[in-house]
Amino acid sequence: MMEHYAPPPNNVIRSLIQHPHAMSIYAKNMPYPLKADVRELSLDTSSMILEVEYSGSDIEHYLDEGGLNFDLEALKGIDNSERETYSLCNIPTKLFKVDSMLYRLECQLPESVFINENRGAIRIPFILGMQARVRVEIYRHVLTVTGKLRNLSTGGCLVEIDLVESIAVEVDQEIPGITIEFPNGTTLFAEGKIRHMRPFGNNGYAAVGIQFINLSSSQSEALFHCTNEVEREAAFRTGITGSMIYQSPLFIPSAKEKSILLRENQEREKRTRQTPMERGVLEVAHRLQIGLMYVKTRNQLPLEIFYDCVDTLLYLVKNDRKAFLYALSFLRDEADWVRHAVQVSGKLADVMLLHDPHDAQIREAVLGTLLHTMGKPLLVNANLPSLKVNMNPAQKAILRGHVTVLCHTLSEFGWEMSPVCREVIENANERLDGSGYPAGKSGTQLSPLVRLVSVIKAINTLRHARNSISPRTPLEAYRKIHEAHGAYDKSMLVKYIQIYGPYPIGSLAKFSAGFLGWILDIDNKGRPTVVHLVKNLRFPDTNISSVVSQGDLAQVGKLVNIANPQEYGLKVQKL
Repeated sequence: MMEHYAPPPNNVIRSLIQHPHAMSIYAKNMPYPLKADVRELSLDTSSMILEVEYSGSDIEHYLDEGGLNFDLEALKGIDNSERETYSLCNIPTKLFKVDSMLYRLECQLPESVFINENRGAIRIPFILGMQARVRVEIYRHVLTVTGKLRNLSTGGCLVEIDLVESIAVEVDQEIPGITIEFPNGTTLFAEGKIRHMRPFGNNGYAAVGIQFINLSSSQSEALFHCTNEVEREAAFRTGITGSMIYQSPLFIPSAKEKSILLRENQEREKRTRQTPMERGVLEVAHRLQIGLMYVKTRNQLPLEIFYDCVDTLLYLVKNDRKAFLYALSFLRDEADWVRHAVQVSGKLADVMLLHDPHDAQIREAVLGTLLHTMGKPLLVNANLPSLKVNMNPAQKAILRGHVTVLCHTLSEFGWEMSPVCREVIENANERLDGSGYPAGKSGTQLSPLVRLVSVIKAINTLRHARNSISPRTPLEAYRKIHEAHGAYDKSMLVKYIQIYGPYPIGSLAKFSAGFLGWILDIDNKGRPTVVHLVKNLRFPDTNISSVVSQGDLAQVGKLVNIANPQEYGLKVQKL
């Protein structure tokens, strides 16, 4: 092994904070990370000064485990579309209070980018553009999750995965295998054990710590070789000099890797800049999933996260309801349970605020609606490894238990939920004719609020693909509910149609001249008045971006129908 000298991690931090970035500090027992600003970086003393605003009285809990932990996330490249990260933990830190809510943290950075682990191994962070792809097999032959490597040692690694995928991962679970693929095509394979998991950064990811287990001697040898090479690369990129320091062949991209990178970059460049409203809605979806992660893996009920989601939704809809309704369509690629929860609670907030902005029930009704589908991911296990698959009858039967499972889980935490919140959670799937579940309630047992929620839920379900059934247009969905003999309250359906019309804001409209566009605004007859055009189907491989309104709308032809974005490959790009 080479000399273990590296200049302080200052260089890495310095290179990242020149770009748009977010620094978050986190602790195991605190419900969410705090945003911090880097105020000073000293090369001479290897120190860093952070400033944090915090209104709570327990900020010292963020330094509980003997030091400070942080994630630094920077956005680089064209349109800030490349994401790079750096994390450190247990940094010796002194805390000073500046005023009532402002704190100053003086951190002593380590001397090396390499971290000595307690088992004598050295952990090497993937920094300054180092990349390796990872496939984690969670259930053999049934569920594999892909991700990126964030650090590596001979004992294990840290993998970053989509927050959506984290529902299948249990701490202390043994997994059939993890495959790491380096840019030059070299692969490493080992069985593993999940050691820990936490939210990672601000863009919808989770970090999963995996320990390598049951290594054969040839696997150990390959791992030792790759770890050495990764260490060499990190030293090369941080500018250490010496005869042994040159780029590792592992990181010279093969033709296959180059084409994957090219495709990923093109995809990212297509991603239009998100507005604060779109980011706000996506953040609610991410925070809801983080709340679920705490329930599942930490046995904590982070009510403040859930209430924060509710208050954010209410703030956004009051701030600009039309932009909010459009932004809800940006959830189309999120996990179904999350998309459904946020879209339905967003629409419920909108309807209730339009009816009576001072209604005292709104906050608890929206909370109940937001939590209502969370029982589904709580059911994920070896028998129901994913909520994405086309389910067999046995799996559908398991899934019908989601309300019961959620209520049981929430009561185990000893949480006394409000009557309104409980009413929505327990009854949102009940139907007026008794055909719903879990209790088969009917008629007068269901309040006007529950009748409204069930109509909004049913329309949302019909508008999205599920179990290989294609999504319906708004008109088809309204017709289906109208014809569901006595299952739904028709007056609630009429109210919904009066508000959103046949071409709701946030739908994808198809025009006779071959254009596709998102509807941004409608008139009082429900006809689109402002449309964001994204495709001209005569040139299907190129995307366009142009907002047209009033007179210019005539040039795109007549409105033919509401289209399904998946059919045209209109994906929401993630950083």
